[in-house]
Amino acid sequence: MPKPEFSVSVAVRHLPEQSDPQSGQHAFAYTVTIRNSGDVTAQLIARHWIITDANGHTEEVRGLAVVGHQPVLKPGESFEYTSWTRLATPHGTMRGTYLCVTEDARPFEAPIPEFGLAVASSLH
Repeated sequence: MPKPEFSVSVAVRHLPEQSDPQSGQHAFAYTVTIRNSGDVTAQLIARHWIITDANGHTEEVRGLAVVGHQPVLKPGESFEYTSWTRLATPHGTMRGTYLCVTEDARPFEAPIPEFGLAVASSLH
């Protein structure tokens, strides 16, 4: 049976112009590349993020689509988008899953490996 699989990679950058450290606002942009590394065409339907700050405060974000898109990817194709988040601390982590479905309506999840969010000056 053909195997559905999406692989996910993420690049992060701090957004100092959108941050206000004095009031506990640290903004980060993240660019996600989703690649169909399986052998069947499939569509990304929804997302589930778990965002954790340095104090252990966790926020979960669920929703349909990514930046307004539900891309259909053939094997080997990829889709890239940039979004952003804010933390109350200068560093934290994000991880999650994408809910996807094959063209014959079989659901599967694509894990988003945990990645760090950090203001360079906060790392010692």
